[in-house]
Amino acid sequence: MKQILVISGKGGTGKTTMTAALGELAGDAVLADCDVDAADLYLLVQPESQRRQPEDFYSGYKFAVDPSWCSACGRCVDVCRFQAITMEHPKSDRPEWKVAKIDPIACEGCGCCADVCPTEAIAAEQALAGKIYHENTRFGPMVYGKLGIAESNSGKMVSTIRKYAAELAEQEGKRYVIIDGSPGIGCPVIASLSGVDVAVMVTEPTCSGLHDLERIIKLCNHFRIPALVLLNKFDINEEMGNKLISRAKELGAEILGTLPFEKRFVEATSEGKTVLEYAPDSEISKKIEHFWKQISS
Repeated sequence: MKQILVISGKGGTGKTTMTAALGELAGDAVLADCDVDAADLYLLVQPESQRRQPEDFYSGYKFAVDPSWCSACGRCVDVCRFQAITMEHPKSDRPEWKVAKIDPIACEGCGCCADVCPTEAIAAEQALAGKIYHENTRFGPMVYGKLGIAESNSGKMVSTIRKYAAELAEQEGKRYVIIDGSPGIGCPVIASLSGVDVAVMVTEPTCSGLHDLERIIKLCNHFRIPALVLLNKFDINEEMGNKLISRAKELGAEILGTLPFEKRFVEATSEGKTVLEYAPDSEISKKIEHFWKQISS
């Protein structure tokens, strides 16, 4: 089983549309969307049915106050660096009585409030951080996650999704796991990179594209992951594109090839199709098929 990660260093380069196209060409793969902060691969591959019910993903802790035990001393308010605790009037027949109340969105789960509470009125609760989905698509099984609003631990969710995808590929004898990674070089990207066989970097000929490509190549070099660079929209700025190719080679990455700016990518996406489905005989589709042969070899 070969694990292929598609990353970009920045958003808007065409990473997700390329992931879907590679998933179609593979024909024998499990798809995994590890961009858990903004999962959107499912919008393109359009899951046909659930393999199983969405799974709750718990990570970290939130804290809550038992008002019957709160002495209204205010120590928790003083130590909270996130201004997540306020003293409020609960619904009761004693309007002068205030108790501490913790905002679950603002709470970072540090636990300082529980440490200083003299009456032990504050307790930890395991936090529901999001959901993980197991679906069937026209290109094969897919696993993806959606992190909840203001939730952290995206790296842990990515690792869980990758674990499920690898197990599914083993169970069903799939040859590939194709992973749609997050933009940037942060925690979810590092979790996506760990242990993959090759990283395909989709970038664009812009100043930010060059800057972010340098960072992502250096990250791959650090983890000793073979890096292939695919330069999308090359013809919108060929001078910058050539500069980007030269810099990628200096950093030790292999150049997979270039693609022109192609409006059929947008047209295909608006119809919920890959460009291979939308324009199978086009030059752009033939180039992507050639890239897949290089990636999968």
